[in-house]
Amino acid sequence: VQLQASGGGLVQPGGSLRLSCLATRKIGGVRIMAWYRQAPGKERESVASITVGGHTNYADSVKGRFSISRDIAKNTVYLQMNSLILEDTAVYYCKWTNNYREYWGQGTQVTVSS
Repeated sequence: VQLQASGGGLVQPGGSLRLSCLATRKIGGVRIMAWYRQAPGKERESVASITVGGHTNYADSVKGRFSISRDIAKNTVYLQMNSLILEDTAVYYCKWTNNYREYWGQGTQVTVSS
């Protein structure tokens, strides 16, 4: 099973992007799906997460700007990012967790620049 992250790119401050994370096949027993990011020279940090029941959680830095959602039928989790700022520049990774292990995507670059 692989997680394929996509949707990154170059965007101006104030712009929007939607990231997608597709599981190449169904992962049984998934409890939580999340997005992380890692900026140059910084540690990887949690951005947003969503449980199988739909409960969401966000880092303070993205609350009100980012929205995480999932489409179970499509094995996909999304991260809608609005009002992007320079500090959002990072490689974004998705992670799915079930009772046995974590699955990480390969990362997609988001660059916010004027």
